[in-house]
Amino acid sequence: MAGVLEFLKRAGRTSGVEDWIIEVLSRPEKVHKATLIAKMDDGRVRTFQAYRVQYSTLRGPAKGGIRFHPEVNEEEVIALAFWMTIKNAVMDLPFGGGKGGVKVDPKELSVGELEKLSRAYVRAFADVLGVDRDVPAPDVYTDQRIMAWMLDEYEAIMRKREPGMITGKPLALGGSYVRGVATALGGFFVLHEVLREVGVKKPSLAIQGFGNAGRNFARLAAEAGWKVVAVSDSKGGVLDKDGLDVEELLKVKREIGSVVSYRGGRRISNEELLTLDVDVVVPAAIEGAIDEHIARRVKANVVLELANGPTTPEADRVLQRRGVVVVPDVLANAGGVTVSYFEWVQNRTGERWSEEEVKRRLRERMVSAFRNVVERAGDMKKLREGAYVLALERLAEAVRWRF
Repeated sequence: MAGVLEFLKRAGRTSGVEDWIIEVLSRPEKVHKATLIAKMDDGRVRTFQAYRVQYSTLRGPAKGGIRFHPEVNEEEVIALAFWMTIKNAVMDLPFGGGKGGVKVDPKELSVGELEKLSRAYVRAFADVLGVDRDVPAPDVYTDQRIMAWMLDEYEAIMRKREPGMITGKPLALGGSYVRGVATALGGFFVLHEVLREVGVKKPSLAIQGFGNAGRNFARLAAEAGWKVVAVSDSKGGVLDKDGLDVEELLKVKREIGSVVSYRGGRRISNEELLTLDVDVVVPAAIEGAIDEHIARRVKANVVLELANGPTTPEADRVLQRRGVVVVPDVLANAGGVTVSYFEWVQNRTGERWSEEEVKRRLRERMVSAFRNVVERAGDMKKLREGAYVLALERLAEAVRWRF
């Protein structure tokens, strides 16, 4: 949490926002904890630690995903809820920030056990969730199937239909078109604007992480005629300076499980991928992937943060000194929450927007946010500072009016 607050305090010094407002924004409003109890298929009863953090509701209901992961802990969920607060303010969405998590390895659970856990989560936190209170969404190891179970459980408890209480749902239950590719597509729209600013038309890219965001981004880049020279997942990476066959990579990942099984190119490590001589590096996997040591060896002109917090504060300072353009996570990966906002709006109005309409609105939102961030930054090499200053200005205004 200390690392993410450093970006906020830097923005406070730059913008001149009063210290008491920084103090208000430095702590979560509410941290909810529960022990979930679920019976396994073999009859054993297991317990799981669960969290729901409502970091801020200054600008609207809390908004943020729920992750199922064995390393989930209270500090992590609070930090992620803070990031969501900043992200939603950068995008000027009428949301605050929230996040949830369960400490569990979902790979160890059957489908039935996963459903029991998902429904138990909603039973534990139903009183603090709702379309006007706190709106969850998918995150690490959760998906539209889990969102469907959670919606069903919530509506059963409340005895009413309320599809807008959760986003990332299947289309049949009120989900939105584009939600599955929204994070990648939003990042693609922003990178297109960045490349225009720095004068690069046909970039070469290296993508760390081949989950939902990474693989969809790779597909979009390939379709745009950009050269994807390296990708990686948790088992390692593959490099071909002449360009990888992205469709073949997608097939290999789907059928075998890892990009390292791709026939062609040479094997590389995740660390090596981040230091390749390419135009753009896209960390789309884990937090803290680019530390100070790696930052000194980054050769790319642009770093697009599709993951949450992939660059440490120390590394961020190194990259800025070296003149690397870093597109911060709170802007670069905001496509997901933006389309979640569209889903929430559609649920509340009873409308259904077409795929083309959602893409058009997403592009407009991402480009507008990018322009606003550049205006605050005053320099393409200070985009993170610009994003946090913009978010802080909007949050500070809400604080002043309320207090």
